[in-house]
Amino acid sequence: MRQPLVAGNWKMHGSRAENANLVTALLDLLPAGKHAEILVCPPFPYLLETGRQLKDSGVQLGAQSVCAEAQGAFTGEVSAAMLKDVGCRYVLVGHSERRQLYGESDALVARKFVAAQSQGLVPVLCVGETLDEREGNQTLQVVSRQLEAVLSVSGVRSLARAVIAYEPVWAIGTGRTASGEQAQEVHAMIRARVAALDATIGGSVRILYGGSVKASNAQELFAMPDIDGGLVGGASLKADEFARICAGAG
Repeated sequence: MRQPLVAGNWKMHGSRAENANLVTALLDLLPAGKHAEILVCPPFPYLLETGRQLKDSGVQLGAQSVCAEAQGAFTGEVSAAMLKDVGCRYVLVGHSERRQLYGESDALVARKFVAAQSQGLVPVLCVGETLDEREGNQTLQVVSRQLEAVLSVSGVRSLARAVIAYEPVWAIGTGRTASGEQAQEVHAMIRARVAALDATIGGSVRILYGGSVKASNAQELFAMPDIDGGLVGGASLKADEFARICAGAG
């Protein structure tokens, strides 16, 4: 049985004081004996401090991006080894904002995926379509292309040490959310694509939904057979809201 995972992506929000208050409140609110795995992804400057606050809590630490290179003259970048060194277990790769705002190509995302795994980090591979692509009935084509870029470089067995997150770009920060049925259709396609290459990995890989996940819609989404949790943006900055989403994952 796949363990649900709820990941909070704080994006470019927070301060030392705000983060400390958020984590304190969240740890107080999380249900005892929670079944779901919980992950938070602060901005780079706050990783070490947040990680120290999370120590022994069971809540995992992740980063929002990673450099595709191991080291060198790459001003402003952060390597997978550095993330590992400050206590990260997970890292997001290919988030739609990185693809859309910073021009990260499928090929670059695949290289970041490999770089993360080379240091023992678990990449959360984000895939998803824009509104124009959905309205053009290209959703499955786009998601398949993004997934294939990674599979062609690292092979299906790499997904045994990874998480996939389907995040329709049109639903991120817009208040619009894919219905449970819409999300399930894409999740089922992703799982079937992986299972066609390796049935065991296809059945075990965790696939999250991301896109305006809130406490009010989390249970409907998480009830779908191929949705294994959520990648949560704005709602992860509110301890009570995020805790309710985590409770909805089991």
